[in-house]
Parts: sequence; structure tokens; C-alpha cells
Amino acid sequence: MTTRILTGITTTGTPHLGNYAGAIRPAIVASRDPQSDSFYFLADYHALIKCDDPARIQRSRLEIAATWLACGLDADKATFYRQSDIPEIPELTWLLTCVSAKGLLNRAHAYKASVDKNVEAGEDPDAGVTMGLYSYPVLMAADILMFNAHKVPVGRDQIQHVEMARDIGQRFNHLFGNGKELFTLPEVVIEEDVATLPGLDGRKMSKSYDNTIPLFGSAKQLKDAVARIVTDSRAPGEPKDPDNSHLFTLYQAFSTHEQQAAFRAELVGGLAWGEAKQRLFELLDNELGEARERYHALITRPADLEDILLAGAAKARRIATPFLGELRESVGLRSFREQVQVATEGKKKAAKAARFVSFREDEGFRFRLLDAAGEQLLLSIAFADGKAAGQVTKRLQAEELDLHAEPNAFSVRLDGQAVAYSPEFATDAERDAAMQRLREALAPQE
Repeated sequence: MTTRILTGITTTGTPHLGNYAGAIRPAIVASRDPQSDSFYFLADYHALIKCDDPARIQRSRLEIAATWLACGLDADKATFYRQSDIPEIPELTWLLTCVSAKGLLNRAHAYKASVDKNVEAGEDPDAGVTMGLYSYPVLMAADILMFNAHKVPVGRDQIQHVEMARDIGQRFNHLFGNGKELFTLPEVVIEEDVATLPGLDGRKMSKSYDNTIPLFGSAKQLKDAVARIVTDSRAPGEPKDPDNSHLFTLYQAFSTHEQQAAFRAELVGGLAWGEAKQRLFELLDNELGEARERYHALITRPADLEDILLAGAAKARRIATPFLGELRESVGLRSFREQVQVATEGKKKAAKAARFVSFREDEGFRFRLLDAAGEQLLLSIAFADGKAAGQVTKRLQAEELDLHAEPNAFSVRLDGQAVAYSPEFATDAERDAAMQRLREALAPQE
């Protein structure tokens, strides 16, 4: 079974070492697994919660896109997109907001931290708290649930949000699933040793604390940042305590077990902090050097990055658009044009329950074909008017089906042109079974 993996980075600053170790690196490694289906995105809607500087957000989007690709993400194999290029995401956010308990959101770490800070300062508890900050977990839930991700690689500070996505998805399934699991409930993936890296001052590495180590700055910038890592006052020759050293924690995140053991022994043996920082710098420079060159080449070609992201968005929307349509129907947001096709006597049982559902959107008129259980078999292309869409549905019921298998899906053609597509499937066997169900649902009268 294919495992769908999803993660993203908020576009509010230049990527740093903590982003790389906590999210980018493990996600890219996971994307190379032939049994995985990877979705990685730039969380630029989330950025609006934290930043009101448009220039900074735009620059960050460019830098983070270049970072993912420079670090080895294969955009042909993974689905790589900007959150803001998927209009289904904010619509799903509202559907999920309507089932999200206020008490659940009250417990979100970011909101509670803001309230605690205000109370400590003698301010109103909600001073400066926007609905964006308060509803952040719902938007994150929409990111995850839209694509039914099985696993979500995150830092430890985001575990709660994935758990909340599970709660929200489970609530929606209960209310509107009608016995069907509309949403897959996601699982957290944590790389135990490096999920959260310490910054220069020992706190979590974060742009908010201004304690980050740049990912793709020059070698000199990297060396200068490492030199500012806070250490204790133990002199050269005095034994150091690796387990309470932020510098050693950083070294662990990028070294082999053999390197860690040797470095630990040297620290215990009295290695000077200055020499220890030099060792860390050399380790990081060796890890990041080639990727740094690729990054600086990519950052000079923004039009190429734009093309890659738009292609990724189109790929993502081939899943999001029909799925949102299914969710809209599940909550009662159905078209008045919906027509149930009554099967004539003599058709197979599956065909009697099959129904076409017509609807209109910005691109034109479309239809879905749903089977007896309400599962979507087909989603049509957009037609100029409802009459054209209706003519196609009549032909599909009257003529022999022309089905074309494609990777993870299939299309239906009339006169040599594709007029409708199936959902995506995890395996060829699932695709072939769906093709057979379609033939049975539209079997001509005998």
C-alpha cells in the first residue's frame, strides 16, 4: 500500500538549519521511498498569521522553494506546491471550522502562549490575538485532510496540531460520513534525535528568537553563526558534558554514530570549545556545500521556480477539486441541477443505483458519476453549457465505453477526446477494479 506523506514550511523568513533538520531533510528522504506518495508545500497562508510584510513573505516563498529543490526534492515524483495556489484549501478550512470545538482551539499551544504572555504583562488576555492565530490549527488540519495524508513529518512543537487535525477529521467523519471515512486520520512522524534543534542561545532554533543558523549563507556566515553558539565557561582541558551541550546536540543531528562517539570522547577529554565549534562548522559545511551551490543557482531563476510550483498545484488540484465536491455534497451543499438517472428494467443492479450529478463552477459545467454507495467513479471536464454536459452523460449510457488506463487513474473518451477522469488510486489493481465497476454501472440495456 502506498503511504501518502505531507508537510510544509511557513514562508516568513529565510530557511535555517532547524527547518532543514526538522522538516526538509526527513521529508525528502521519505519522498524517495517507492512506497510513498509525497506532498510538500509552501505554507504561505500560514505566513499571513505571523507576518504583515508582503515583501518578506514574497522573498521567503522564493527562498523556501529554492531550498526544497536544492536539497534534493524531485518535483516530478513528489507533489510540490504553494498552499495559496489551492483554492480548495480555504474552502475546506471553513467546512472544518464549522465542526471544530472552541474548547479544542482554546488549548492550542500558540494561542495559550499569547494569552499567558498578555496576562503576565497585565494586558487583556486576547490583546493582539487575531482569528488567524486562533484558527491556525484548523487551517493546518485542512492542509493535511484535503489530501488524506497518512503521515505528517513535523517538529515536536507541531505534534498537537496533527492530533487536532485527527480530532477534527474524526468529528467530520462522524457527522457527515454516513458510514464512510471521508478523511484519513493522519499520524505524526518524528525523527527523535533532531526533530527540534537548539538555536545559538539554547532555546528552540526559531526566527522568532533570532537565534538561527542560516542554511545557505556563505561559509563565512555559517562559521560566524557557529562561533556564537552559547557554551559554558569550562576551560580547555576541563571535561565537558556532551549531554547538556547545545553544540553537541547540533553535531548529533548531522553526524554518524561513529563521529558522535568520537566527538563525545573528545569533549569528555577536555576539548576546547573553540576547537569543538570548528569541528561543527566543518561538519555542517561538508553537509551543505553542494546544496548551497544549487540553491544560489535556483534563486536566480524565479520564472523556472514559478513553472515548477504551478505544475505542482495543477497536480494537487486534480485530487482536491473532486474531493471537495464530495465533501460539499456530504454537508448538503448540492446543486439544484442534480438528477438521478433512473435505470431501465433489465440493467444490472449496480447500474440502477448509479447517478449523475451535474454542477457549475467558474470553468463551466461538470458532472460526476456516483456509484450505489455514493463513491465517485468519474469527474468530467468542464463544458461550455449544461446542454453539452447532458449530451455527454446520455452518450456514456448509450455507447460502448472507451476507457484508457493511466498511471494511478483512467479516463473516458468520446470521439477520441477525454471527457471524464477517475479519482486517483494507490495501485493498478484498485484502478482496474474501478474500471470494471464503471462498466457495470453504465452497462447498456440488454
